[in-house]
Amino acid sequence: MKNLAIITARGGSKRIPQKNIKHFMGKPMLAYAVEAALNAGIFDEVMVSTDDLQIANIAKQYNAKVPFMRSQETSNDFATTHDVLVEVMGSYKSIGQEFDNICCIYPCVPFLTPDILKDAFDKFLQSKADRLTPVVKYSFPIQRAFVINEDGFLAFREPENQSTRSQDLQPTYHDVGMFYFYKSDRLNSNKISSYEMDERVVQDIDTMDDWKMAEMKYKVMHDV
Repeated sequence: MKNLAIITARGGSKRIPQKNIKHFMGKPMLAYAVEAALNAGIFDEVMVSTDDLQIANIAKQYNAKVPFMRSQETSNDFATTHDVLVEVMGSYKSIGQEFDNICCIYPCVPFLTPDILKDAFDKFLQSKADRLTPVVKYSFPIQRAFVINEDGFLAFREPENQSTRSQDLQPTYHDVGMFYFYKSDRLNSNKISSYEMDERVVQDIDTMDDWKMAEMKYKVMHDV
């Protein structure tokens, strides 16, 4: 069984310039994803898919591979992660390399650890699913969410749950946007298992406010 980690690190971030290689707590943000994947010990190859030479060079400095650069078609604002994965798998196949499982890892994941990846991969294999998505539980039941009606007043989105106790409502989850496991030949399968994560290690980093929040969380978690 051969496993490939694909770290998707496009250049040209707009809201946080050079976000993928901006220094976070002493090293490029991308380094956290690369080190987590390499130290997990479950991948035959850890590669970075990028269109940016500076990102490629930093990836190599941290011992990731960049066997080919991302195409213009998968580097624009409309390309999806699926498009990138298909291109990467096709490029490997063209040089005679194929993998049984792939893990797509996003580049801004300073709280991702080797143990998380190993545990999630074990869960993936045990689940017999074709894909695995890490999730975190909503902190408040979305079944009791409000909407603003046409009169401008608050109304329950699901009135039937207005008086239902929180503990009696089915827990709901959302994607944490850190990594995904796939069987390489079933990227589009709807047979998806879940990996529940601790909300303390879940952090979007899309704005500078997010970045500063991540720094504060990192300092607390690592006592620095």
